[in-house]
Amino acid sequence: MLRLSSLILLFFLTIHYLAAQRISVREMGLEIGVVPTGPKNAIIDVAGVAVGHTTLVAGDSLRTGVTAILPHNGNLFQEKVSAAIYVGNGFGKLTGATQVEELGNLETPIVLTNTLSVATAVQALTTYTLQQPENSEVRSVNAVVGETNDGFLNDIRGRHVTEKDVLDAISQATSDSVIQGNVGAGTGTVCFGFKGGIGTSSRQLPDKFGGYTVGVLVQTNFGGDFMIKGVPVGATLNPYWKEQFQQKSDGSCMIVVATDAPLSARNLKRLAKRAVFGLARTGGVASNGSGDYVIAFSTASRIVPSDVLVEKNEVVKNENMTPLFWAAIEATEEAILNSIFLAETMYGQQNHVIKALPLNEVKSLMKKHGYLPSN
Repeated sequence: MLRLSSLILLFFLTIHYLAAQRISVREMGLEIGVVPTGPKNAIIDVAGVAVGHTTLVAGDSLRTGVTAILPHNGNLFQEKVSAAIYVGNGFGKLTGATQVEELGNLETPIVLTNTLSVATAVQALTTYTLQQPENSEVRSVNAVVGETNDGFLNDIRGRHVTEKDVLDAISQATSDSVIQGNVGAGTGTVCFGFKGGIGTSSRQLPDKFGGYTVGVLVQTNFGGDFMIKGVPVGATLNPYWKEQFQQKSDGSCMIVVATDAPLSARNLKRLAKRAVFGLARTGGVASNGSGDYVIAFSTASRIVPSDVLVEKNEVVKNENMTPLFWAAIEATEEAILNSIFLAETMYGQQNHVIKALPLNEVKSLMKKHGYLPSN
């Protein structure tokens, strides 16, 4: 039974949610980069990719959740996809990384959650894989789970995420749309001192560069010198912003990059590296305590069990990777900004509160710098 104080808090949270008008970066009129977006401007623009969330908000201290990314709707263990992982800064808990590095493929959905729920998510992914009929003889599962620490707003020590929560996120995954902001694994996160969350964006290359799609989804929970198109937003909105240079700017950012370009694991890792450039363009500094990881995969072909001695695969040449690099950088930058633009003010444990980015002030600032019309 909820305490009266919890009911009052939830009432005000509901009123705030209904009154708020959160918009994406492009809905404000800001274009990030030069490469065109996909039709939905989301990771699901890569055909077959689906995203699901479980959001846990209750009482005055539960503010967490789970986000699942599925490369396709088939049996991923039997039809693996090429994958790679790049570590920007390794202060984090990304399970399954060494096998992906060794074999260059992904055999489970990617799950994002909070730091102390990684073990639960691994158990859930194992359950999910073993319960599929075609996997009756499987005795090893390489579960890929990433995390950020939402312990400022969330009762992280309570370890409230259950195996069912993870399985629900997987089962609810859809290719129709991606909810952003305070949802799933981004429910309790903080970014640049404002409310962070889940964000996504995509880029569609012109036909002369292959017509490939690159989609990015992020879980933002990090600090630094917040910028939008080079404008010092953080320092302008907060006169004490520069003081954080003398303090810790710890946190983490999980970045998932999907593409339909036929890439080897080696070039997927090169693509993953560029996503960190997108993080840097928003002002992220990958501080000492930040776990900044990129997981990249390609849906272009499925790796299935086979008795053949030599596999023949067509892949994009090194010389043609630059447009894809550009797309990954821009999509990551915009996904991070969307995670902040679309996040709501949130109250959490011990009366902690993280405010949403003040969009009206940002709009005025971007007008001042000539990135939006002044009228």
